[in-house]
Amino acid sequence: MDIPTPAELSQPPALCRLDDIPDGGATAVDASLVDGEESLILLRRGEQVHGYLNVCPHAGRRLDYAPGKFLLKNDTLICAVHGATFNQGDGLCIAGPCRGEHLRTVAVQVDEGEVRLA
Repeated sequence: MDIPTPAELSQPPALCRLDDIPDGGATAVDASLVDGEESLILLRRGEQVHGYLNVCPHAGRRLDYAPGKFLLKNDTLICAVHGATFNQGDGLCIAGPCRGEHLRTVAVQVDEGEVRLA
Protein backbone atom coordinates (compact mmCIF):
# COMPACT_ATOMS: atom_id res chain seq x y z
CA MET A 1 0.00 0.00 0.00
CA ASP A 2 1.38 3.42 -0.98
CA ILE A 3 1.35 6.05 1.73
CA PRO A 4 0.58 9.55 0.39
CA THR A 5 3.28 12.18 0.82
CA PRO A 6 2.48 15.44 2.69
CA ALA A 7 2.39 17.25 -0.71
CA GLU A 8 -0.17 14.76 -2.03
CA LEU A 9 -2.31 15.18 1.08
CA SER A 10 -2.37 18.97 0.64
CA GLN A 11 -3.52 18.82 -3.01
CA PRO A 12 -7.20 19.00 -3.86
CA PRO A 13 -8.57 15.73 -5.22
CA ALA A 14 -8.39 15.16 -8.97
CA LEU A 15 -11.47 16.25 -10.90
CA CYS A 16 -10.58 13.89 -13.75
CA ARG A 17 -7.61 12.73 -15.79
CA LEU A 18 -6.47 14.97 -18.65
CA ASP A 19 -7.05 12.03 -21.00
CA ASP A 20 -10.72 11.95 -19.94
CA ILE A 21 -11.23 15.22 -21.87
CA PRO A 22 -10.88 14.89 -25.64
CA ASP A 23 -8.30 17.30 -27.05
CA GLY A 24 -10.36 20.20 -28.42
CA GLY A 25 -13.38 18.98 -26.46
CA ALA A 26 -15.10 19.42 -23.14
CA THR A 27 -16.53 17.46 -20.26
CA ALA A 28 -18.54 18.21 -17.13
CA VAL A 29 -17.45 17.24 -13.63
CA ASP A 30 -18.85 17.88 -10.17
CA ALA A 31 -16.62 19.71 -7.70
CA SER A 32 -16.85 20.91 -4.11
CA LEU A 33 -16.34 24.67 -4.17
CA VAL A 34 -16.63 27.27 -1.40
CA ASP A 35 -20.30 27.81 -2.39
CA GLY A 36 -21.04 24.07 -2.35
CA GLU A 37 -21.21 21.31 -4.94
CA GLU A 38 -21.15 22.68 -8.51
CA SER A 39 -21.03 21.33 -12.05
CA LEU A 40 -17.94 22.51 -13.93
CA ILE A 41 -17.12 22.62 -17.63
CA LEU A 42 -13.56 21.59 -18.42
CA LEU A 43 -12.39 22.63 -21.90
CA ARG A 44 -9.13 21.13 -23.20
CA ARG A 45 -6.62 22.41 -25.76
CA GLY A 46 -3.55 20.18 -25.76
CA GLU A 47 -2.12 20.19 -22.24
CA GLN A 48 -4.12 23.28 -21.21
CA VAL A 49 -7.53 23.13 -19.50
CA HIS A 50 -9.95 26.00 -18.81
CA GLY A 51 -12.61 25.60 -16.12
CA TYR A 52 -15.95 27.39 -15.83
CA LEU A 53 -19.13 26.92 -13.84
CA ASN A 54 -21.63 25.02 -15.96
CA VAL A 55 -24.11 27.91 -15.72
CA CYS A 56 -25.14 30.32 -18.47
CA PRO A 57 -25.17 33.92 -17.17
CA HIS A 58 -28.32 34.61 -19.23
CA ALA A 59 -30.82 32.36 -17.51
CA GLY A 60 -28.82 30.41 -14.93
CA ARG A 61 -29.33 27.12 -16.77
CA ARG A 62 -26.72 24.49 -17.53
CA LEU A 63 -24.88 24.88 -20.83
CA ASP A 64 -24.80 21.17 -21.77
CA TYR A 65 -27.55 19.68 -23.94
CA ALA A 66 -27.14 16.31 -22.18
CA PRO A 67 -25.03 15.63 -19.09
CA GLY A 68 -21.42 16.37 -20.04
CA LYS A 69 -22.24 16.99 -23.74
CA PHE A 70 -21.53 20.48 -25.10
CA LEU A 71 -21.97 22.33 -28.39
CA LEU A 72 -18.47 23.40 -29.49
CA LYS A 73 -17.65 25.22 -32.72
CA ASN A 74 -14.57 27.21 -33.85
CA ASP A 75 -13.12 27.72 -30.34
CA THR A 76 -16.52 28.68 -28.93
CA LEU A 77 -18.93 27.05 -26.49
CA ILE A 78 -22.64 27.46 -27.28
CA CYS A 79 -25.40 27.35 -24.67
CA ALA A 80 -27.82 24.60 -25.66
CA VAL A 81 -30.84 26.49 -24.28
CA HIS A 82 -30.69 30.00 -25.80
CA GLY A 83 -27.66 29.89 -28.12
CA ALA A 84 -25.38 32.26 -26.19
CA THR A 85 -21.88 31.82 -27.64
CA PHE A 86 -18.78 32.03 -25.43
CA ASN A 87 -15.05 32.15 -26.21
CA GLN A 88 -13.52 28.97 -24.84
CA GLY A 89 -10.33 30.74 -23.73
CA ASP A 90 -11.80 33.53 -21.59
CA GLY A 91 -15.53 32.74 -21.20
CA LEU A 92 -16.67 36.02 -22.81
CA CYS A 93 -20.12 35.88 -24.42
CA ILE A 94 -19.65 37.10 -27.99
CA ALA A 95 -23.17 36.44 -29.32
CA GLY A 96 -26.64 35.85 -27.98
CA PRO A 97 -28.76 37.14 -25.10
CA CYS A 98 -25.91 37.78 -22.63
CA ARG A 99 -23.36 39.38 -24.99
CA GLY A 100 -20.53 41.01 -23.04
CA GLU A 101 -21.00 38.89 -19.91
CA HIS A 102 -18.58 36.14 -18.85
CA LEU A 103 -18.87 32.58 -17.65
CA ARG A 104 -17.63 32.29 -14.07
CA THR A 105 -14.05 31.05 -14.21
CA VAL A 106 -12.92 28.25 -11.92
CA ALA A 107 -9.13 27.98 -11.65
CA VAL A 108 -7.86 24.52 -12.54
CA GLN A 109 -4.41 23.08 -13.14
CA VAL A 110 -2.99 19.97 -14.77
CA ASP A 111 -0.60 18.07 -12.51
CA GLU A 112 0.97 14.78 -13.62
CA GLY A 113 -1.90 14.06 -16.01
CA GLU A 114 -4.66 14.94 -13.53
CA VAL A 115 -6.91 18.01 -13.58
CA ARG A 116 -7.35 19.61 -10.15
CA LEU A 117 -8.76 22.79 -8.69
CA ALA A 118 -5.93 25.35 -8.49
